Amino acid sequence: MINIGDWIKKWSFLQPHKRALIFEDRPFTYQEINQRTNQLCHFLLDLGIQKGDRISVLLYNCHQYIEIFFALSKMGAILVPLNWRLAGPELEFIIKDSGSRILIFDPEFEKVIDSIRSHFNFTTEDMVSTGPYCPDWTKDYEKGLLGHSVQEPHSQGSIGDEDPHILMYTSGTTGIPKGAILSHRKTFFNALNADIFYNLTSKDIMIVSRPLFHSGGLLVEAAPVLYKGGTLVLKKRFQSHEILETVQKYRVTLLEMAATVYQFMLQECDVSQYDLSSIRCYFTGGERVPKAMLKEYYRKGMAISQIFGQTEASTITFLSPDDAILKIGSVGLPVFHGEVRIVDKQGKDVSPGEVGEIIIRGPTLMSGYWNRPDLTAETIREGWLYTGDLARVDEEGYIYIIDREKDMYISGGENVYPAEIEKVLHTHPKIFDAGIVGVPDEKWGEVGKAFVVLKPGEAMSNGEVFEFLKGKVAKYKIPKYVEYIENLPKTASGKIQKFLLKEWHQNKL
Repeated sequence: MINIGDWIKKWSFLQPHKRALIFEDRPFTYQEINQRTNQLCHFLLDLGIQKGDRISVLLYNCHQYIEIFFALSKMGAILVPLNWRLAGPELEFIIKDSGSRILIFDPEFEKVIDSIRSHFNFTTEDMVSTGPYCPDWTKDYEKGLLGHSVQEPHSQGSIGDEDPHILMYTSGTTGIPKGAILSHRKTFFNALNADIFYNLTSKDIMIVSRPLFHSGGLLVEAAPVLYKGGTLVLKKRFQSHEILETVQKYRVTLLEMAATVYQFMLQECDVSQYDLSSIRCYFTGGERVPKAMLKEYYRKGMAISQIFGQTEASTITFLSPDDAILKIGSVGLPVFHGEVRIVDKQGKDVSPGEVGEIIIRGPTLMSGYWNRPDLTAETIREGWLYTGDLARVDEEGYIYIIDREKDMYISGGENVYPAEIEKVLHTHPKIFDAGIVGVPDEKWGEVGKAFVVLKPGEAMSNGEVFEFLKGKVAKYKIPKYVEYIENLPKTASGKIQKFLLKEWHQNKL
């Protein structure tokens, strides 16, 4: 059986004193992480957690996140990572939709959790705070570990392979978040792919720059390095200069970050003042990557390779560091364990230079969407997952992303689905209709622009729109711009022609 929990167990035996991770400058060995993982298993078993139970986790990047990841793997329970940027109602939907049995959270999120906890049937037994100061309506994570055995938990039957491992929520064009079911096998083959494109060894040291609630942070950065027995460097949050200081201090060998973070580093730091000689590969992905930025880094002696993926399939393509300059702007070739095609509307492969949709097949695909067989059938057809991303290939098979077929845009590394915000705006008493598109932004890559149609006789300021959305959607989802118009351009079937909205914005610049 492929069980991800075996990774930490086996490395704790093979290299017990090797550093598995460094959190806020505090090192943890593989043995220490495995023992704490086992204590957590016994703690959760005492709380009645069984195979298949969902556990929601609202934490900044920390060593406890890794312990929970492995403990739930060993037990066959399912990790539900929560985006800490979400507002209370958004968190509530995911916790309820997943049917989570327990919520583990950082005390910094006490206020938002307290605002929604009365909407659940949770008792004190079902809420766990990582401390050091825990509300009286929660269990204390660290106290929960104390007194429990460091020995491996007894297996509750067969656990692994196609069993659900992670339930990772991603919002859709319908405005309703959907949970992608990621199996143990999927996580394993994703690690195998990363092992190949990172060319990993147990001596590698990697900064986890993305949040662990992201597929990028958990499955593209953290998991592959731990699978290989390397070392992770974690902080709650990294500032640009702290990333560079950390590389220098710990001799980091791999750097994978959002393009926005690379941009901030260029703007805020003089990278030439840091010793980055230990880094052998630089990677980025997850959003539109400006060629100008890649060229600027290359001028500084840093060739950045692109990765392309999505929650439903993790990494889909990667660009070898050897090709980072020759094929600048490309997201590379398909991963080793996986097939990728670019097809037209009839499902036929397009010729080089033609634009089509990226579809993928292989062991890194999600099992489907949680309780959404309709969406699963729509997305996975005859074994192929349709990504909704448009691309072209060159004569050598290198893939270049053109656009997203769906309306989603990425702001500062975060996926934003306009339908979510539009649904909230439609509840405002003064608003008749609204359409939101992503528009270019120097700082964040893209930001939202809302085109609002008011009801007859109504007037509204931009500030009212921003204020109305506060607390109802995450801060990064609130549009930066608002424009009031008489009517939204729509097709005969009533769909907003968002390409026209983008053109209107462009024409006003």
